[in-house]
Amino acid sequence: MSEAAETAPGARGSAARLGLMALPVAFFAVFFAYPVAAIVARGLHVDGTWRFGRLAEVLAQPDIRHVLWFTTWQALASTALTLLVALPGAYVFARLDFPGKDVLRAVVTVPFVLPTVVVGTAFLALVGRGGLLDDLWGLRLDTTVWAILLAHVFFNYAVVVRTVGGLWAQLDPRQEEAARMLGASRLAAWRRVTLPALGPAVAAAALMVFLFTFTSFGVVQILGGPTFSTLEVEIYRQTSEIFDLSTAAVLTLLQFAAVGAILVLHAWTVRRRESALRLVDASLTARRPRGAAQRALLGAVLVTVAVLLVLPLAVLVQRSLDAPRFAYYRALTRDDGGTFLVAPIEAIGNSLRYAAVATVIAVLIGSLAAAALARRDAGRLVRAFDALLMLPLGVSAVTVGFGFLITLDRPPLDLRGSWILVPLAQALVGAPFVVRTMLPVLRAVDERLREAAAVLGASPWRVWREVDLPIVRRALLVAAGFAFAVSLGEFGATVFIARPDNPTLPVAVARLLGRPGDLNYGQAMALSTILMVVCAVALLVLERLRTDRTGEF
Repeated sequence: MSEAAETAPGARGSAARLGLMALPVAFFAVFFAYPVAAIVARGLHVDGTWRFGRLAEVLAQPDIRHVLWFTTWQALASTALTLLVALPGAYVFARLDFPGKDVLRAVVTVPFVLPTVVVGTAFLALVGRGGLLDDLWGLRLDTTVWAILLAHVFFNYAVVVRTVGGLWAQLDPRQEEAARMLGASRLAAWRRVTLPALGPAVAAAALMVFLFTFTSFGVVQILGGPTFSTLEVEIYRQTSEIFDLSTAAVLTLLQFAAVGAILVLHAWTVRRRESALRLVDASLTARRPRGAAQRALLGAVLVTVAVLLVLPLAVLVQRSLDAPRFAYYRALTRDDGGTFLVAPIEAIGNSLRYAAVATVIAVLIGSLAAAALARRDAGRLVRAFDALLMLPLGVSAVTVGFGFLITLDRPPLDLRGSWILVPLAQALVGAPFVVRTMLPVLRAVDERLREAAAVLGASPWRVWREVDLPIVRRALLVAAGFAFAVSLGEFGATVFIARPDNPTLPVAVARLLGRPGDLNYGQAMALSTILMVVCAVALLVLERLRTDRTGEF
């Protein structure tokens, strides 16, 4: 009797975990694994035979090798440049206390939640034809690699600041002070004490930046022109313009392998970070700037934020107001019968509705997955599922979008004509953010509370509702905000499946930029400004709801 009583909670826990994982596994299997596998299979399975030799044929093409080389080296260059520019900012946010710090943190994070289409548009307004630099000095950087690198730093600055700065703020400064008292110089103490402790966080941030830049699409599509192409852009070109599915399938497999390796490395660095450090309250480590060196560093970081992050967004807004009497904004209300079947302004309502539905789906799927992963008795299979949840962030969104069209076209999942297709694609990107936001909070819940409730006869649903939910409610709201912002800006998959009579904001911006004429360019700037404002408002709400003040993702 006692053995049965002891084993019942464990068996019930395993059954509950399987129940929690069932819906997320089914969702990712049907709406991610199946479309990606189908598009790859269609590309490699031709006339009843598998053409695995196609891999060597594709890699032998000089233009494809150039794409692979450019994708890799620009990601490495973007990562190195981002670390160089953002690490001083991480120190300032971690160790210095100054007026307006919380507002500045929100400003720094705005670029990360902006759609890549808006980022590309903002830099186009700054360094492109008729941009600020062109008007002042006749300098144009669009269609150059420098525009791409700067836009990647703009987009990923917050990844380094919040990931590294979040940990740096929690490191006990007394360890470095003890080294100084023993005779070590300031640089030696930092190199021997602080830097090794920060190593896992720096590595994790670098890997995430590399992942985002390796799979860059919207930024390269807008700023690179026909000269530069990443794997993601080339997959889009091979799929939608050349209709060479076999080449697109090979490139998808190459990107999948690279992303898988990056995620394995990232998981390893995160585990090191979680297990090797003793942390203190972040609110106790920040101090007012002392001495000329710290004041100069704070000033340099403020200038960097103003020039690199604020200026492109300010120029974007200014360009949207270039015409008298808000002409570009008023033009959004008219249907010209060309680019869209409806007035461009309707893209705002479409995007908000799609993002709201996608947020509900992402929160449901992500919450269930996080609840299953948070259990301490999770085995290797469950931990492997944790890594798989991150794949939609790195696997070609273009492949997912096109895969939707060729797989979800027959009963019982004939969804090609349904509006739900867009929110489903957006939820695939939002769900990993929900998991990453909620998982640390769920892991902090005392497992004995769940076990006591289960022993008293509570069902898994009641345990979640009465034990977990009151504790993680605020984290759930933060996760919903992130999912909403990310869904609002999804472009890679949506560009395939959004119908002309129901475009989303990022798709509308990209189509307007693809048409000649000042009016189309101005409307793209106006729509991008609207999208930026919506994302910024969502972010400010997140800052108020954050459960901690460390600034960490």
